[in-house]
Amino acid sequence: MTSTQKIKWLALKFVSIFSVVRGYNIAVVVLAQYLSAIFIFGADFRALAVLTDLHLFLLIFVSTLAIASGYIINNFYDGEKDLINRPYKSLIDRRVSKGTQLKTYFLLNFLSVSLALLVSWRAAAFYSVYIFLLWFYSHKLKKYPIIGNISASLLVLLPFFGILMHFQNFSWGIFAHGFYLYLIILIREFVKDLENIKGDFANDYQTVPVRFGSNISKCLISILVVLTLLPAYALIVYYEVGYMQYYFYVSSGLLMSFLVFLYQATTQIDYKKLHILLKLIIILGVLSIVLINPKVIVHGKELVEPYL
Repeated sequence: MTSTQKIKWLALKFVSIFSVVRGYNIAVVVLAQYLSAIFIFGADFRALAVLTDLHLFLLIFVSTLAIASGYIINNFYDGEKDLINRPYKSLIDRRVSKGTQLKTYFLLNFLSVSLALLVSWRAAAFYSVYIFLLWFYSHKLKKYPIIGNISASLLVLLPFFGILMHFQNFSWGIFAHGFYLYLIILIREFVKDLENIKGDFANDYQTVPVRFGSNISKCLISILVVLTLLPAYALIVYYEVGYMQYYFYVSSGLLMSFLVFLYQATTQIDYKKLHILLKLIIILGVLSIVLINPKVIVHGKELVEPYL
């Protein structure tokens, strides 16, 4: 093998593993965690103190490794289904063998718990449970209607709960933010089921559209979209979200448009477009966090010893 061929081979392997661990999703999660730490969870502290907090860095890094391992095990169990739903992505993912994926999975889990121990035994216990739940979801829960959707959405939010425990900042405003994000993620999970109905049906995944039909799934999504108006209203009226209020106006408008297109959707491509719209709403929400209270960058107190 020539040097050029080796470079191409390594590049293909990197692209494959990046695809398996959903590197683009992880990058968004890391950005969301740091912005949330500065502007929401650690809003009473100086931004520089938050950014230079070693324990926070370790917690975010550990969650990154755990999430990556979760994507690997999820990909391991969903290989046959993804061949139907995402054939091109499956071809890229298969550049890395199942054996290599499993070895990487166990290595990432070991590193996650080991690094979490540098923070505290509580952190190690928290992420050990999180890693187990990621596996249990991929192995069992995701095949059941509604339960799979609820558990998948909760697993997305759990790393943020770790940061919340780190700062010990419990307020109704934070839970309103979390509830709004949870509803958007839950809507996305139901849309993904509609998008992946062929592969789920072929592999006996008892999702809502497979078990009860697309119309029932759309009704559930409609209820969830209406529910998003409650935390959005509360955050705008009762909590100091600054210019981020405009995000809630825009996202609520986009969700109403989303509903119109939802009932017109019939093909996998239609549901894929709706999925992309929900991702856009989530990314806009992450970027809009900086609009909450810009003064936190200058003012605030130093960090104290964290709980987690």
